[in-house]
Amino acid sequence: MTENVYFLGIGGIGMSALARYYKHAGASVWGYDLSPSGLTRRLEEEGMGIHYQDDPLQIPSQVAENRDKTLVIYTPALPRDHRELQWFREKDYEIIKRSVALGHLSENHVTLAVAGTHGKTTTSTLLAHILHHSGTGCTAFLGGISKNYDTNLLLGNSPFLVAEADEYDRSFLQLHPQSALITSADADHLDIYGTHQAVREAYSQFASQVVSGGTLVIKKSVDIALPLQPGVTAYTYHSSEPCDFYALNHTMLKGGFYSFDLMLKGKKVEGCRLDLPGRINVENAVGASAMACLAGIAPDAIKDALASFRGVSRRMDVRHAGPNCWYIDDYAHHPGEIRASVLSVREWFPGEKITGIFQPHLYTRTRDFAGEFAKSLDLLDQVVLMPVYPAREAAIPGVDAELIAGKMDLQDVTILDASRIIDFVRENKPRVLITLGAGNIDRLVAPITECLKEMQL
Repeated sequence: MTENVYFLGIGGIGMSALARYYKHAGASVWGYDLSPSGLTRRLEEEGMGIHYQDDPLQIPSQVAENRDKTLVIYTPALPRDHRELQWFREKDYEIIKRSVALGHLSENHVTLAVAGTHGKTTTSTLLAHILHHSGTGCTAFLGGISKNYDTNLLLGNSPFLVAEADEYDRSFLQLHPQSALITSADADHLDIYGTHQAVREAYSQFASQVVSGGTLVIKKSVDIALPLQPGVTAYTYHSSEPCDFYALNHTMLKGGFYSFDLMLKGKKVEGCRLDLPGRINVENAVGASAMACLAGIAPDAIKDALASFRGVSRRMDVRHAGPNCWYIDDYAHHPGEIRASVLSVREWFPGEKITGIFQPHLYTRTRDFAGEFAKSLDLLDQVVLMPVYPAREAAIPGVDAELIAGKMDLQDVTILDASRIIDFVRENKPRVLITLGAGNIDRLVAPITECLKEMQL
């Protein structure tokens, strides 16, 4: 086991799960991140040293003076000219990407990998919960904070490892799982892939890496080639259409929750309940249940686990349920995700005025999907657009919130920066409010929630 592990970008959701794993395994863990966050504060409380300036002089001496005992893990979102990364390269440290580290850790486990442009975080977290709740257990690296366990890392004395398989930078191609699920293969990350066809080809390659004798579960409507290894069995799943795994007899309950019957390879499990809002989560539940079934979990244990699942932070996350306003926060940052989220909320609140606050994430994604964003946001009744969150990117001339607004048919569209959002909420007193985006819009969630409570909405 490596004595020291240093993370460049330790505050990322995937990086922080790895950091927690190495810390639990006994390594000394340090890291750099661009700015403090609630997650980095938690890591510091757990005993990890973190700084927030790109400065090789801030690298701790235990790392700087022990090259042969140190592993450096970096996120591909890091700028290429990052000074600390260059310093480690010049000093000839062992340096690997996050995806490579996860690939190495998965080699000694029965890996259950969940991939897809949408839904993979909720589906993988629910799968991990089913395994834990059933008593089977697993180690799980999650792409969000599980509300059941208040962490993105689960540890268990079990051969199973659940991994959220991220397509960004082709990271998921480091995995060779025994079982894999593909929720979707829509166009995204075109700054990496170039074309939608290249995205599909990467998902096909991911499917081909399921080991011989394994299983692949794929949403029925996903259209990609499946060059599977000999002995790999493919199954389909869907939220409602008959196939190997699907749900039927859907009933919306109070709070936007659902009950349904679950078909698991021809066996009906009646009266399942999912206390998560939104029809999209029924689909995620079917996918997770399919993986759990194929891993040997009994149908009744799956039903019990579904009923006790509390969801993932920032995934159709109800933050306020008052007498005159419901507020939902969602990580949706792709046009398809926004469409699914808005339609779920509209089914939940038929006839109500729905207000959405959206922060576009990345200039390239905004450029590539401005028209699609406009169509998805047009499903709302009132929209606030925030400036583009750049993350790892430099600005692109002409690519901004105005680009999306100019393509929208909806008339009630406003562009506001973060400092003006609370005033907007106070003035408009929304009946149903949803915040959308993957940038730092999450820092507005608590202030918005407090504002709504103060106004007694």
